[in-house]
Parts: sequence; structure tokens; C-alpha cells
Amino acid sequence: MKQMNFDFASRRSMVLGQRGMVAASQPLAAQAGLRILRDGGNAADAAIATAAMMNVTYPAATGIGGDCFALYYDAKTKKVTSLNGSGRAPKGLSIDYLEKEGLTGKIPDRSVHAVTVPGAARGWEDLLKQHGTMSLADALEDAIYYAENGHPVAPAFGSFWESDTARDFLLSKPNTEEYVPNGKTPRVGEIIKLPSLAKTFRIVAEGGADAFYNGDIANAIVSTLQEQGSTMTLADLKAHESTWGDPISVDYRGYSVIEHPPNGQGVAALIALNIAEGWDLGNYKWDSPEKIHLMIEAMRLAFADAKQYLADMHTNPAPLDFLLSKEYARQRQNMVCDDKAMPPPTFGTPDNTSDTIYLCVVDGEGNACSFINSLYMGFGSGIAAKGYGVFLQNRGANFVLDKNHPNALAGGKRPYHTIIPGMLTKDGDLVGPFGVMGGFMQPQGHFQVVNALIDDDLNPQDALNRPRWQVSGGNPDGKILLEDGYSTKTMARLASLGHTIQPIAGRGRGVFGRGQIILRNNETGVLAGGSEPRGDGLVAAF
Repeated sequence: MKQMNFDFASRRSMVLGQRGMVAASQPLAAQAGLRILRDGGNAADAAIATAAMMNVTYPAATGIGGDCFALYYDAKTKKVTSLNGSGRAPKGLSIDYLEKEGLTGKIPDRSVHAVTVPGAARGWEDLLKQHGTMSLADALEDAIYYAENGHPVAPAFGSFWESDTARDFLLSKPNTEEYVPNGKTPRVGEIIKLPSLAKTFRIVAEGGADAFYNGDIANAIVSTLQEQGSTMTLADLKAHESTWGDPISVDYRGYSVIEHPPNGQGVAALIALNIAEGWDLGNYKWDSPEKIHLMIEAMRLAFADAKQYLADMHTNPAPLDFLLSKEYARQRQNMVCDDKAMPPPTFGTPDNTSDTIYLCVVDGEGNACSFINSLYMGFGSGIAAKGYGVFLQNRGANFVLDKNHPNALAGGKRPYHTIIPGMLTKDGDLVGPFGVMGGFMQPQGHFQVVNALIDDDLNPQDALNRPRWQVSGGNPDGKILLEDGYSTKTMARLASLGHTIQPIAGRGRGVFGRGQIILRNNETGVLAGGSEPRGDGLVAAF
């Protein structure tokens, strides 16, 4: 059989375990994390091993040339900490500089000026130093092996990689030869080897994150970018550091829903949940147009605030106390009509006084890691560091070229980030990590799975299986995309309420995000996990 057919429909049920569990978007990556757990590592160790393997197996979505965010629950202290592993714009880049280059309005998505400093390498190491028990070399072992020796391309990701669109894009970009061997992208089931990426991982395994931000890898990154017209310098890479902080949260029906603070957009999910808490969503059927309408309106209001206030907290701190207050939620909820979609909402005003992979791990001790790593769009900027196989992200495309906006481009500043890890606790005890990746779908996915878990009491897999809706592009006045599974009657009713509806065929598409969830029973230690049915994901447990 020359070409295997991987198109099939299947039913997934949740996976149960007790000693440790990893949920990831690719089976080999989940197994890499599980190996770490079986060898005595904890949730932090397994998360980094899984993330590195995702770079090898899902190179369009994630990698060491991108950024990462993490939430970590420490079972002994019952405290959640947040790691911001996102990079900053080159110091020499500014709005004035781009105007002289003829760029106004927006940084083009794939422009070399959209490349920000990669934060993942430092983030991986810092998570291990703070919470792990193993070395970076231990965590990278499987990623190095599979990058050197090859792995078969998985179905969901492979269907994108082998497409004409991906092939033509990669062929048009510099230093991408390994990803289009002999001018052809690999097909599903074919073996792909990435020796240059393996070399990068070996250098980092031996020399730590410093070996990424200094020396040969850094020289290759900077020279490659400068050849394309970037202002990135070795000093920009050398100056990079992660930041630790306290997460943000709201109480939702007795549960603490925890998100990473800005520059991530987790605040959008929390605003929407705060608004929605005023409605008894559990009394509606899951596909009730009335329920979907209320949730859409809450999400539109949340995006209006996120688009205005989210930025680098060190330069433009968002008014989080105001945005996440119950009083403000009630004010915003009063703007919603039961029987009519609101006009495009604007942001609230505080009183005078902010492509991707998601994985999660819970170990046998009850430590949990919610981890997200991204290049932003498929293959990021499309620019790979010559000789090292590292795709460089295009996260800077989210900057605003308006000097008066909080998220205005400035040298050394972090942009608005779409990637967000999530965590649930109750009375300080772990409930579990969760996440849904996919650009501006992410806070909407968080909103919908939390509703499914808490309001509708679904198990993790059923919560992920449920069809989704999306306010397109995170725009408060955007179309409402509906996944297969909603009835014509529901769509018609939403349209009659004033929503512009666009049904999207095909549940395997990435439009509605891909997620993972692990929940823990703190009395028995039993772990229950779910992985996205829209992708190649797997829950691995023992």
C-alpha cells in the first residue's frame, strides 16, 4: 500500500491513571513526557520533554525559536506560579523606523520585523530550575533522538504539512531545506529527519540556554535575520530573560479559574467567565441558541477590553483589578440583551486609580504543569536560522503601530500574546490543568471548556469533544463561526438574534483550536485526561 488513508471517524473516551499523566497534541511527544515521569521526574520535567518533542513532531506550530508560557501548581505549597517565557522586540525597532521603511498601519504577518526574540529556550531551562528535578539534557533526550533518527509524520499535522500551501510557503523562505526534502513536503506516514534541529538541541543540552542566546546558534539567528533586513542584534538575544509572577484568577461558581497574566490574553477568558457567572448557564442545553448567544456576547465584551488594554505589563500595565472585578462584570452583563445581539461593543473605562501547541502534565504527587509553546502562525515567520533548523516566530505581528495604544511597538517590549495556559483549583486544591490553543480561539476555548466542565459537569474528553463556536479573529464585531454539530435550527435562531453566522465544515480543521485537559481526584489520586479529537493528540498515563 503506497499511501495509507488516515481519514476516519472515531469515538474517544477519557483516559484514567494515577501515578502520572501527560496530554499532548502528538502521541510521541506525550510518550516522551511519560518516560520522564516513569524515570522519576515530576510535572515540570515531563512538560519540557514533551514541549521539545513537539518541536520535532509539530515544527509548524511550535519550537525553540518561539515563546512559551507556563502555570505550575506545587502540591506541597498549593501555590500556582506563572512563567512568562516570551521574547521582546529588537531594541532597534520602532514605529518611526518602520515608517521610514514604508510600513504603516500594521506589521505584515510574515515580515522579518514581526520576529521577536525567541523566549522558549530560556523558559524551558527556567521552569526546570524553579520546579524540576532533572537537567535540560535529560528533558531533551527523546527530542534529539527523533530529530536525528526520524519519526513518521502524524495524520492531522501531516495533512497540513504535505499541502501545496505549506510546500510553496516553505520553498519561498530561507534555510527550510530540511522541511521540504528534495523540494517536497513529507506526506502522512513518511519518515522525516531534522538533523540541524538535532544539532541545536545537542548544543543546548550540553551548554544550557546560554548556548542558545550566545555563540554559534545566536550568530546564525542574527545573521539570518539581518540578511532579511531585521534590526535584531546579538545584544538583543543576550539580554533576554524570562519573568516569574503571580497568575490572575476569578472565582467561577466556587472554582478558581487561573490564567497567565498579560501580555497573554488569559484575561479575556476570565472577563467572559465573570460576565457569564450572572447567568445560570447550566439550565440550558449545550446547543441552545439562547445559551450560545449569551456566551458570545460575554466573549465579545471581553475581547473589546482585551484589544484595548493587553500589552507588556512592565511598560503598559493593564487595569486588572478593574477588569476582573465582579462589579465591572455586572456592568458589562447589563449591556447584554436576551433577544438581540448588541452593536459592536467598545472597551470599558476604569476609574482613575492589560499556531501553537498546548500540553499539560500531572504527576503522582499532584504537581501540575499547564504549558503552551508557539511560533504563532504556521512555521512562524517562515525564516529558519541557517544551519540550525530553528524557525523564528512572528509574534511581533500583534504589535499596534499607534504610539498612543498600550500595545504600541517599542524596542525591548513584549507584544500582545495569544497563547494562554489554564488551571483550575478549588479551595486551594488542584482540580487540573487545561488549555485550548489556536490564536484568538484560545480564550474562547477556555471559556467553553470551563463551561462544559463546571456548568455541565462533563468529563475532560467530553468537554473537548463538544462542537465549538468562535467570535472570528477575536474581533468584537466579527462573524460567528460554528463548527459541525450545531443544528440548522440553532444557526437560524442565532441569525435571527442579529449574529452573522458562518458554518465551518470539517471537524479536523484547526479553526476551533486543539486542547488537552487533566483533572485530579484529590481523595484517590486518580487522574482523568482528555485530548483533542480534532488533532493527533494522546493522553499517556501509568
